Amino acid sequence: MREPKLIDYTLLVILSLIWASAFFNIKIATESFGPITIAFLRVFFGSIPVLLLCLYKKIKIEAFSKDWYWFAIIGFVNLVAPFFLIAYGVKSVQSNLAAILMSTTPLSSTVLGHFFTKHEKFNFIKTFGILIGFSGIIYLFSDNLLINDNNFISALLILLGSTCYVVGGVLTLKISEKKNENVTGSILIWAIIILIPLVSFIEKPWHTIPSMESSISVVYLGLVSTGLAWLLRFRILKNNGLIFQSQVSYLIPIFGIGLSYIFLDELITDKVVVSLLAILVGLYFVKKAGVKQYEKK
Repeated sequence: MREPKLIDYTLLVILSLIWASAFFNIKIATESFGPITIAFLRVFFGSIPVLLLCLYKKIKIEAFSKDWYWFAIIGFVNLVAPFFLIAYGVKSVQSNLAAILMSTTPLSSTVLGHFFTKHEKFNFIKTFGILIGFSGIIYLFSDNLLINDNNFISALLILLGSTCYVVGGVLTLKISEKKNENVTGSILIWAIIILIPLVSFIEKPWHTIPSMESSISVVYLGLVSTGLAWLLRFRILKNNGLIFQSQVSYLIPIFGIGLSYIFLDELITDKVVVSLLAILVGLYFVKKAGVKQYEKK
């Protein structure tokens, strides 16, 4: 790992912007496509840059090796389920809420890490951060202007989608000895395989005539927010490590709210701001505790 330079911080901001931009693009995509179709197109277009990189670097794709079932399970939990749940939820709630709810992933991973790993146990600072962060989520759900009886379940599904990412990350530890590009390429292949029959028999998107805006959004979601973003994440992880890369958690909800306001003119209430601040403070204490535990190893 190297000391972060200006280029590293620049790439971190770009990655945050790319991931944050996914939320308002999902909102636009839902105007023409169903959630299963959006999930399928994301993994299909997202696989292109990843698989091309593996071909260029001569990295073997092990999607159908003896560990195929791990790739299939992780592909479902880490791609199929969250992509579907988020797209389904964003159709009924503002995309900026999705950006905030998805930023809670590190909080959920800290909770699961306590129970499923040996070295990520709770301490006072972590517990304090988790309590503050999740209190921000609870407060966000009290915003009756944005979350009501009609879309309450949709907001919960987005939160469930963020939890799927965490569970997928825990499962990935089972094949942690494999190259990141190989794992990502393999789970993308299995996500495509899983989604093909679902999209074919349930939504049948070839019967719809999508708008130009929705079409551009799903291609962007696949090529940029999924494929290119993963490749950029690989570079940051390789050069600067997980702790540096994890700082995107602070930037994504901020950029997500800003982009949603600029492109969709979405409402920003006082409770949204307070909830976001509580979640960011919670993330700060969780990450601070994580850095101390990492330095002690």
